[in-house]
Amino acid sequence: MERRRVELPLTEELARTLHAGDQVLLTGTIYTSRDAGHKRMCETLEKGEPLPFDPTDATIYYVGPTPAKPGQVIGSAGPTTSGRMDAYAPTMMSVGARGMIGKGARLPEVVEAMKQYSGVYFGAIGGAGALLAKCIRKAELIAYEDLGAEALRKLYVEDMPLVVIIDCEGNNLYEAGRAEYLNIHKKL
Repeated sequence: MERRRVELPLTEELARTLHAGDQVLLTGTIYTSRDAGHKRMCETLEKGEPLPFDPTDATIYYVGPTPAKPGQVIGSAGPTTSGRMDAYAPTMMSVGARGMIGKGARLPEVVEAMKQYSGVYFGAIGGAGALLAKCIRKAELIAYEDLGAEALRKLYVEDMPLVVIIDCEGNNLYEAGRAEYLNIHKKL
């Protein structure tokens, strides 16, 4: 496990250098979407139409930020439960999206897609939305305004504190951490 700064975009080469358990400070452009936005994007792809942004090497933050108060770039921006995007994540990775930011476990199908497309799942701290919002320097609504908080946004983040939960080889910090905990407590 390492501590490191990561500059986006998340190329395949960069993704392969990240390992489950690495603590990262992420800087660059990311996109926001939750389940309603993912559903719409996948429907768009099924119709053969282009997405509202280029998904190549993109990182998507599973968040529905609150409205910005005067003088703020964005409101509270904490992660939502990633499992809600599991039905859509393999499709998004198949068109080039590589990074995902959220909280919680992922289905085996998502992990398999991560291995196939060199994807990385970053964990953000749930309940720390106000703190995470301080890392967001720019926010721009780019599509699906009718979805409110679930609209697609383009964000520029600086030093967003994250942990690699699942790397592109399928190593899973949640599983490894649990196994380590159980092993330690067997010895006690």
